[in-house]
Formats: sequence, C-alpha cells, structure tokens
Amino acid sequence: MTRTDKMKLGTFVYTFGFHPASWLHPASDVHGANDFSHLLDVAKRSEAAKLDFMFMADSPAAAVGDPDALARVPTKMNRFEPLSLLAALAVTTEKLGLVATVSTSYYEPYNVARLFASIDHLSHGRVCWNVVTSDHDETGYNFNREGLDPHALRYERGNEFVDVVFGLWDSFEDGALLLDRESGVYYDKTKHHTLNHKGKHFQVRGPLNIARSPQGRPVIAQAGGSEPGMDMAARTAEIVFSLASNIERNRAFYENVKARMPAFGRNPDDLKIMPGVVLNVGETEAEAQAKVNYLIDKMHPDVGRLMLSEFLEADLRGVPLNEPFPMDRLPTEPKGSRALFEELTDFVKSGRTVGELVRHYAEKHTGNGITGTPTQIADFMEEWFDTRAADGFILMFPTLPSSLDDFVKLVLPELRRRGLFREEYEGETLRENLGLSVPTNRFAKAQTTG
Repeated sequence: MTRTDKMKLGTFVYTFGFHPASWLHPASDVHGANDFSHLLDVAKRSEAAKLDFMFMADSPAAAVGDPDALARVPTKMNRFEPLSLLAALAVTTEKLGLVATVSTSYYEPYNVARLFASIDHLSHGRVCWNVVTSDHDETGYNFNREGLDPHALRYERGNEFVDVVFGLWDSFEDGALLLDRESGVYYDKTKHHTLNHKGKHFQVRGPLNIARSPQGRPVIAQAGGSEPGMDMAARTAEIVFSLASNIERNRAFYENVKARMPAFGRNPDDLKIMPGVVLNVGETEAEAQAKVNYLIDKMHPDVGRLMLSEFLEADLRGVPLNEPFPMDRLPTEPKGSRALFEELTDFVKSGRTVGELVRHYAEKHTGNGITGTPTQIADFMEEWFDTRAADGFILMFPTLPSSLDDFVKLVLPELRRRGLFREEYEGETLRENLGLSVPTNRFAKAQTTG
C-alpha cells in the first residue's frame, strides 16, 4: 500500500557530533559543550530545515573505563543536564520538537511529570520525553545503588513510573482553567483530579500543580528491542528509536511492535518507528569517503578500543589492534539492550582484527552507517520508508553542525523532490507535526463513559 504520509526526521545530538573524534574537526566549536549558543545554533539549523525534532541523548553519569581514552572523548564527560537545556531551547526556538532522555530508575514520577509539563508549556507544545531505564553500572553508583538494578526490575519499575506520570499529566482536564475575574474563580474544581496511586514501587497522591499540557501530554519516545521493551513501546510510546543495520530485521521489528498496539487499545499510526542512521554525504562517493577517513584517522587507538568496549560491555584495554577480537571477553548476558548486544556480537564474530573492527565500527556503527552521494542516501531512506521498515530516521551526524549542513544542502532537496519530506511544518505542536493524536484525559473519559 502506497504511503501518503511524510518521512519524519530528527537530529541526534552529542555536543560535537556522533563520531568520537568530532571535537577534533576544525569546523567544530571546541568550547561547545558548555556554550549554549552552539547548541542553539544546531537547533536553529534543524528548525530552518523543518526537521521534526532535536534529540538530546543523555546519561546522568560520567563514563567509566580507560582513563587515558576517556581524556580524549568529551561526549559523556562534559555535557549539559538535558532538561535545563530543553527549557532554554524552548524559549529560543519556535517549531522544532525538543526531546530529552530521563531515566525512570533515578527520578521520581512527580518530578518528571512536573518538569516535562512545565517545558511543554514553555515551548507551546513541542517537548518529548525519551523514557529509558538506564543500562550502565556507573549511573547507579550516583543514586544510592551498588551498580545497575536487574533488567526485569528496571522495566517493572519503569512501566509503573510511566503510568504514574500519565496519571499526573491528567490532573487538570481541558478547559479546567476558568480565569473568571467576575466570579473570582480561577479553575473548575470538578476538573482537577487527585491520582491517589499506590503501587509496588510508588505511592503518589497528586494532583499535579500545573495545567494540562498544550499537547494533552508530552510525546513519549523509547528504545528497546527486548520483549519487555517492545511491550512497553506498544503500550506507551509514540516514537521508537531502533537499529538500522538490516532492512529485513528492522521491517520485522516494525511489524512486531505495531502489531502489539491494538491489544493496548492503540492505533498503530500513533507510533513512529525511527531507526538511527550515521550519515556521511558528499557530492561524490570519494568526497563522502574522504570525510569518513579524516575522522577515523584523527581517532586515537585507545578511543577506538573504548568505543567497542562500551557497546560490547567488554574490557579491551591492552588488546593488540592487529589480533582477532577476544571473544572470551564478551559477557554471556547484556546489562543493556539485548537487541543492540546481539547486533554487536554478530558483528564481531567476523574474525577480523580489533583494529579492523574499530575502523569499520567508526564508519558503519552497527551497520547503520551510510556513506555516499545524495542519491544513494535518498535511495536508502526511501526504500526503508516505502517498505515500512521505518516511518523516518534519527539522523546521527558525525560532526555538528557541518554534517547537518551537508545533509540539508545535499540530501533534503532530493527527498523533497521525491515528495518524501515536508516543505513547511504542518502545525504548531510536535504532535501535530508527527501526525499523532491527542490522548484523551482519563478523568474526562471516565465521566463520558460513566
């Protein structure tokens, strides 16, 4: 069936870019990690291109590992707290969606509900919460835990956490604010509701002390390829970030998650599957490859080992680059995403040396790296979109803002020529631009059905 909707596109933001050597690129702002003007510039360029959103990935902990390598990789070692950044971007942008990661393992539901509702009002309805349960030991040590809680417990807590936040976002019904100066009544007390949640992990009375979000509630994003992750996505998410290593595998994931949604009373059109893709574009293949080679050549070998170590959960310090990957160092069970772990272990079983794997991974990531001309990249994106392996893409630019500029200059005109991407924003809120429905307030619904 031919699609009539448009492709959704978001900018993935690590401060300097997705590549670990991006901060060494001469076009990068070496002071950008602590300079709001740099990230505002990325946001403004994304907004001018009519991209759907800007996504701030986050972990509330400094990375751990080889200290010599970490001293060369600033991404996780010096970064803004994401909700503070979102609040600043909310009042300095106009149409761009704003997405940030906040973990259900290390916050309280009331805090998250109030923070995101506030930023949604500040932005006039453009905020999105990327729900994660966290997957690195180092985070737990900052929050009164000895490392990471078990996977099942994190998802159990995460599901209840999201339910509580949704309930708090329904505290005020639409139209609850009367603002009647003659009567002196500010809000309709019959349209302000106490949640009174008492569950296994949380006890939250409520109500939330801020009016209903301009979007009904902020948009929800999630990533997770495990069975609990896919169920959580089908039940609660409106954007799902997925891997893009293989079109058949991603098409199966797309069908799997969306097929689960009717059981939760949801329309599959209210979920956008958006794989992450690392883009290296040039006017010629040689030019695109030269951009890749430049960054790889800038990357110190210790950084390459650290990059593989982090995603494979294996300590590769001291492993010679000219020897095969030491399979005995891989864990038998992943602490984080099972889908990502399986992709990566398939990848390293090829028998190549550690150095060859580092170089391949630096360009291709887990297979989602695309290097080529505007036509080649547009062909890739169109096939995934038309065959329903994706509803759009998270654009993981190697350097910022230069790789973003390359995409806007070279690829976007081709996507627009093919009728795949918008010329102008469709609405004012992120929900409108993503084509998502506005959720019904549970208390209003109960009165209607009761």
